[in-house]
Amino acid sequence: MLALWDTTGAEVVRKLAAERHSAGGVASGLALTLVVVVEEARVRAVEDAATIAAASHPCRLIVVSRISPTAGATRPGVDPAKDRLDAEIIVGGRLGPAEAVVLRMHGGVAQHAESVVIPLLAPDVPVVTWWHGAPPDRIAEDPLGVVAERRITDVAQAADPMASLRQRAVDYAPGDTDLAWTRTTPWRTLLAGAFDTVTEPATAVSVTAPADDPVAALLSGWLCARLGVTPTFKPGSRLDQVAVTLGDGSELSLTRNEGTAVLSRSGSHDRVLPLVHRRLGEELAEELRRLDADQIYAAALEAATGTEGLNDRVGQRVGVKDLVNA
Repeated sequence: MLALWDTTGAEVVRKLAAERHSAGGVASGLALTLVVVVEEARVRAVEDAATIAAASHPCRLIVVSRISPTAGATRPGVDPAKDRLDAEIIVGGRLGPAEAVVLRMHGGVAQHAESVVIPLLAPDVPVVTWWHGAPPDRIAEDPLGVVAERRITDVAQAADPMASLRQRAVDYAPGDTDLAWTRTTPWRTLLAGAFDTVTEPATAVSVTAPADDPVAALLSGWLCARLGVTPTFKPGSRLDQVAVTLGDGSELSLTRNEGTAVLSRSGSHDRVLPLVHRRLGEELAEELRRLDADQIYAAALEAATGTEGLNDRVGQRVGVKDLVNA
């Protein structure tokens, strides 16, 4: 690891190139650049998640931590209000097939993070931006989102997750996704498998979950989009069950147990299936598998929020400043 204190963007670029050369081309096979916007206290969690994801998707990780003047200095005797850029460069080592640049931006530097980040993007590979914290209301107002082909948010980090989920629909452009959607994957996989042998249409669906759970909301949106039936909610302390009534009067349900789910169907024996809680890095790795628009997510988001036409929107993000200057 190489630490640079009170440095410049140009120096970071130069030192990264030197570190890569010294590593003997460790990072020559990068699949993408992952830009992460995160609070300082969560930088290590981002590194851990990126290390897991990089096992499947070797990447250049650029972590942007904007240090507010009230957050305190990152080392003794440093004024946190001063315009300053500190950086750490990690090639190989604890991050495995990833290489990382951790940028700590103070003062006015933090307001123009893109001027430091853009020269660090790996050439000729896609860019993914991930906000590990409360997502922006409008991605077009964040240049780090505009530069990316794929944009990952997490409404669970917002103060009001359901309001944030509705804002994701308002602000949606193809290429957007959210980790609340990723967390529906184990449920969607088991439910899709359960319907492999079902011939009758669904006539009613219920979901047992908290009313403010964005994962349950998106799962319900997916069920509505796929089955053509609007689910009803039953109160619960967590996402616990999906129950479906079929056209012949039979019922099918998937009920969470600790680490497993019980699949029940009228006239059949119960089956115990795995429903494992995944680590953040595993969720991130899933979203890095695709870099195009996720039309199924858009359909689920439409149904969950009552919005229409998400898949018809233009995929290319344009910054608000670009529109003003056009």
